[in-house]
Amino acid sequence: MEKVEYYEFGIIGLGVMGRNLLFNMADHGVAVAGLDLDPEKVLALESEASPEHQVKGTTRVNLFLGLLKKPRAVLLLVPAGKPVDLAITDMLPFLEEGDILIDGGNSFFRDTERRVAELAERKIHFFGMGISGGEKGARNGPSMMPGGDKKAYETLRPVFEAIAAKVNNESCVAYMGNGSAGHYVKMVHNGIEYGIMQLIAEVYDIMKRGYDLSDEKIQETFKRWNHSELRSYLIEVTAKVLGKQDEETGQGLVALISDRARSKGTGKWTSQNAMELQVPVPVIDAAVMMRDLSAYKSGRVAAAMHFPPLVYDTEIKDIERIIDRLKNALHFAIITTYAQGMEQLHVASKAYNYDINLEHVAKIWRGGCIIRSASLEHFMKAFTKNPQLQNLILDEEIGSTLQEIQKDLRWVINHSVARGIPIASLMAALSYFDAYRSAKLPTNLIQAQRDYFGAHHYERIDREGIFHTVWD
Repeated sequence: MEKVEYYEFGIIGLGVMGRNLLFNMADHGVAVAGLDLDPEKVLALESEASPEHQVKGTTRVNLFLGLLKKPRAVLLLVPAGKPVDLAITDMLPFLEEGDILIDGGNSFFRDTERRVAELAERKIHFFGMGISGGEKGARNGPSMMPGGDKKAYETLRPVFEAIAAKVNNESCVAYMGNGSAGHYVKMVHNGIEYGIMQLIAEVYDIMKRGYDLSDEKIQETFKRWNHSELRSYLIEVTAKVLGKQDEETGQGLVALISDRARSKGTGKWTSQNAMELQVPVPVIDAAVMMRDLSAYKSGRVAAAMHFPPLVYDTEIKDIERIIDRLKNALHFAIITTYAQGMEQLHVASKAYNYDINLEHVAKIWRGGCIIRSASLEHFMKAFTKNPQLQNLILDEEIGSTLQEIQKDLRWVINHSVARGIPIASLMAALSYFDAYRSAKLPTNLIQAQRDYFGAHHYERIDREGIFHTVWD
């Protein structure tokens, strides 16, 4: 295709994500310029481009910005933190009033707020946009969560709607809200992802250690579950990785992978901010805790020698019934994990003046993103019916499902505890549900204790006011 004089869009960072997203845009007829300081990545970009693509790469910032039509639109896909600030600093001498910068990385939402304010002083538009779906999603259609400068987003909306994943012919991208709303929604998305991955891992452990099921049986189970109400990307991925064989040994590859889990911090950010907002997200907290605990490998190995496995009745009378219970337990726990994350978004929207539409959040998470699942159709329906719904478990249909299957989670927890299987997130899911459905909690005793030793005062249920008692 004949080269254009100016390119419509620019992408900084030509790693796998940046390059795939660039080619996704080019597939949809967008002329795109790419910038990377690594000459090999620039060469790879141009050599991989199809003849019909309008694509140009460079290693020079001034040349890159000179290729773009004005006002310029630039998407940054570089690691979060200092690299984003450095990229912005390098561009500033060449940017002009009205230019638009989009941070598409996993930036901390507070950093996004700072950058919005700093660039607004120069009359440069800036917004943060969470992108989910990994490298395949970037190439074929991700879920995108833009927030911040709505006017700037509207000028780019046709491009983003074209490249986003589609569900029922609807694009999985929508304006999330003011300020740092886009990166905040992506942060909570990743927190929910942490929780669901930990829940799946615990159920896998119950099957493996608790009931000594073969890898083939476990894989077949997850594969079958992906055609049930549990249908989701993470269940699908689980079935696939459990079926992967190591080419050298012929063993299942998962069994050869170290159990020291790594993370990039977004789950921790979700937990930390939830605590700031005083929103309970115990499944996510437990998932973060278990990843942290996994790093203490030497201590765990030593403890395992001192505390051997519990002895229990190994006779299994009806394994298919147990597997069905596990499915319901996982379904229950996953619903409560979404409920916790969505309530965090509900509270944060008011606290930070985001004006997040939770129906739109559920809608764009249905396709392209890592936590896409069949359940999101039900969640979207719940928020359509009641836009001010504080917690998903208060929806009549969702609440009925939880009421029906809660007994299986209780059974799974009882039998797993008896077998010494660590199930922190499954137990957190049930504790959260039981606490949320309790009209009265024992925190009245805590209030009395606080007043006793710290004169922190308390409220009464029989009269208005704030009270203090001289307890001795």
